[in-house]
Amino acid sequence: MSHDFDPTVLREYDIRGIVGETLGPDDARAIGRGFATLIGRAGGSKVAVGYDGRTSSPILEHALVEGLTASGCDVVQIGMGPTPMLYYAEASAEDVDGGIQITGSHNPANYNGFKMVFQGRPFFGEDIARLGEMAAAGDWDDGVGSVEDRAVMDAYIDRLLTGLDEVDEQALANLKVGWDAGNGAAGPALEALAARMPGEHHLLYTDVDGEFPNHHPDPTVEENLADLRALVAEKNLDFGVAFDGDGDRIGAIDGEGRVIWGDQLLMIYAEDLLARAPGATIIADVKASRALFDHVAEHGGKPMMWKTGHSLIKSKMKETSSPLAGEMSGHVFFADTYYGYDDALYAGVRLIAAAARLGRSVTELRGAMPAMINTPEMRFQVDESRKFAAIREVEERLANSDSDVDGTDGVRVSTPDGWWLLRASNTQDVLVARAESDSEEGLARLMAQIDEQLALSGLARGPQAGH
Repeated sequence: MSHDFDPTVLREYDIRGIVGETLGPDDARAIGRGFATLIGRAGGSKVAVGYDGRTSSPILEHALVEGLTASGCDVVQIGMGPTPMLYYAEASAEDVDGGIQITGSHNPANYNGFKMVFQGRPFFGEDIARLGEMAAAGDWDDGVGSVEDRAVMDAYIDRLLTGLDEVDEQALANLKVGWDAGNGAAGPALEALAARMPGEHHLLYTDVDGEFPNHHPDPTVEENLADLRALVAEKNLDFGVAFDGDGDRIGAIDGEGRVIWGDQLLMIYAEDLLARAPGATIIADVKASRALFDHVAEHGGKPMMWKTGHSLIKSKMKETSSPLAGEMSGHVFFADTYYGYDDALYAGVRLIAAAARLGRSVTELRGAMPAMINTPEMRFQVDESRKFAAIREVEERLANSDSDVDGTDGVRVSTPDGWWLLRASNTQDVLVARAESDSEEGLARLMAQIDEQLALSGLARGPQAGH
């Protein structure tokens, strides 16, 4: 017995494909067999499995569990829920050695995939490649595993609520918050959470629907926040929070409807945390605003810039004992009084807590941030064989200049006008560019530098590529 995966589905941070085209039950079974074999060889025996609200998820879950048990692994089925609930099931249970969530994240409805955690650490990169090699060779152990159902939702909600433990009840009682689950897997958990929180909570689209009838569940795209913005305005709410399809990424708007981007949320969380943990290292990805790194330093923290990718950030947090990290994409990781994984529901709770502890509304906190002018994340198609080579060429050219270059992940160049970034995506055949300045003229000069470097490598900013 062996299995060959479609070459497009085994990606850097997870496994993802189009159901019925590049991904199906046979793939799920092979993932289960490989993962169970690796867990067994590492001395483990039990894996938690959860799934999101996509129509294809139950079929893939069934095949995955077959694969896990056929290679001798015992399975704990936690049912449908957000990805962080699966992470919680793995992190909080002493008898569980790994976890797999079946989710297409924020991809269109016909996609699905798998996010994995292995003995408390992210399972990505070489780990995922290894599953492909094992499948091709049929290198799987045989065994007979058991299956049990375990309800974790109530315990998970209890754990989320501990984010409000050290907060003045009165400060919370008057809060009015809007929430948009986008028909994603976080809906039922959000309903249970909101029912137990002080203050007034208005919820949108908590019914799980894998076709996403109201809007696409990606809170980093501004048009997907339109319904939340209307709700906040109509009900005169303090702020609004939105989730992606599987509940591991947060989006937010303030009381005036302004978007609070990932790095701006991190500014709020960092200010709150550094008051209690002075000198802490706070990590953000290379796409984050200079304003964030400055803000962390001003409040006595150690800002650290790191590579984009939730698995890479989680690994760096462990290495540096960082209590807080985040990405522009809305992944936020708390490891001060939480487990260090990305949980948008918990991030929502912590936003409420931060505003209450800082004694300022989310709207005030957002309004006090410097007015930086930045481009959105620009993504354009570049042939797979050229994307990393082009970045190397840019690096080599800039090494011989007096430019201030950070090479953590691609090329980030700081100038008196601000900064610009060029990096290759790890998951698609695209280059990503971003620039930030405090003036429109400065931004134009930075964009000219990006275009100049691309031209020198025979490339140009073409039509925008999707995620």
